[in-house]
Amino acid sequence: MACSPSTTLLSNSLHLNKPTNMCRLHVHPTIPLNQNLPIYSKNNILKLSTNQHHVITTPFASGAAGVESPVLSEDTTSSLDSVKVFDLNGNGIPISDLWRDRKAVVAFARHFGCVLCRKRADYLASKKDVMDASGVALVLIGPGSIDQAKTFAEQTKFEGEIYADPSHLSYEALKFVSGVLTTFTPKAGLKIIQLYMEGYRQDWKLSFEKDTVTRGGWKQGGIIVAGPGKSNISYIHKDKEAGDDPEIEDILKACCS
Repeated sequence: MACSPSTTLLSNSLHLNKPTNMCRLHVHPTIPLNQNLPIYSKNNILKLSTNQHHVITTPFASGAAGVESPVLSEDTTSSLDSVKVFDLNGNGIPISDLWRDRKAVVAFARHFGCVLCRKRADYLASKKDVMDASGVALVLIGPGSIDQAKTFAEQTKFEGEIYADPSHLSYEALKFVSGVLTTFTPKAGLKIIQLYMEGYRQDWKLSFEKDTVTRGGWKQGGIIVAGPGKSNISYIHKDKEAGDDPEIEDILKACCS
């Protein structure tokens, strides 16, 4: 079984989810894997869908019962503690407080004008009733100003919570990918055409505001499932390109099962 090339080295045993069964792949320490995967402790089992960017971790069977190995390193979770986001009223809150006392699905948008992000908002909101039934909050964070977040809320009527990250520090802490080559891809282009046919529209005014063009417009987002507990992040998906939405079943399995 061949692995796709990358720059991150892992020596873990990986479980790849196939449509019909599970198979184990023992990876030699020198075989490079996907660069978007975080570093895991040796006691983790990684459950990867056929798209290797959708990652859920569970503790290995051995060891203390009930002890979870984190998806993210301690350095990353500590970095998130110092990140402040802002609600639509301008109130600042440490980002990890969003899931300190509850479980939350937290989506990170490319920017508030992005047509692909508007689809992601609807995509997640379509399952909000399932999340509500499980006591899970739905949150969207965008790299931009409070005014941009307000405009997004008015235009999309998103039913979850919306926060702005003017500093973009949450994106840097989570090490989301960035760059022109991850933004303008054939797959993203085709998806944009499809979304326009469905009636979605890019907000070009927001898209060409200075802060978006110079910073947020080139950084991809992702989705995490976190809490309760500030360092309890049990699922992370990092977009490998614009519009790279994970399977909704993977998110619901992580947050609501």
